[in-house]
Amino acid sequence: MNPFAGNDRDLWVNWDRYNRLVEQLAFVVHASGWSFDQILCLARGGLRVGDVLSRIFEVPLGILATSSYREAFGTQQGDLDIAPFITMTRGSLSGRVLLVDDMVDTGHTLVRVRDHLARQFPAVTELKTAVLWWKGHSVVDPDFYVQKLDSNPWIHQPFEEYDNLRPHQLVGLGN
Repeated sequence: MNPFAGNDRDLWVNWDRYNRLVEQLAFVVHASGWSFDQILCLARGGLRVGDVLSRIFEVPLGILATSSYREAFGTQQGDLDIAPFITMTRGSLSGRVLLVDDMVDTGHTLVRVRDHLARQFPAVTELKTAVLWWKGHSVVDPDFYVQKLDSNPWIHQPFEEYDNLRPHQLVGLGN
């Protein structure tokens, strides 16, 4: 498979391309000269991106669970749910924060999360956003991104192969 193949409806990304995109995002943030104290990733899509950036920049990682793609096996956006708490190993969200997700699609999630953080975490002094993909129909512009997509394709990410895998299908993979 082409590591980055697609059309206006679908964009297929394999693991190698996905990992390079995350590294490119780290470079884009670094090249901006902006420094930050913490990374907050949006679960689930931003988990892998946030984890890698946290390792590269050597800053703490917080996780905020959000969910809107539940309908039709995760292919249709519904109402947005935002978890009431952020998971962090120590302290609380404060200072300059890099908010990370895999993509900004409609932009409604980023807008709602920014509003939520402003209300619930007044110790955050500056918030910037970083994504791999910025879709053309978004109502919000991310601060950092790797690819702006003029069309609005469905992005098939490599970890989606696990969406339909069930434990009984792993028989024979044990010791």
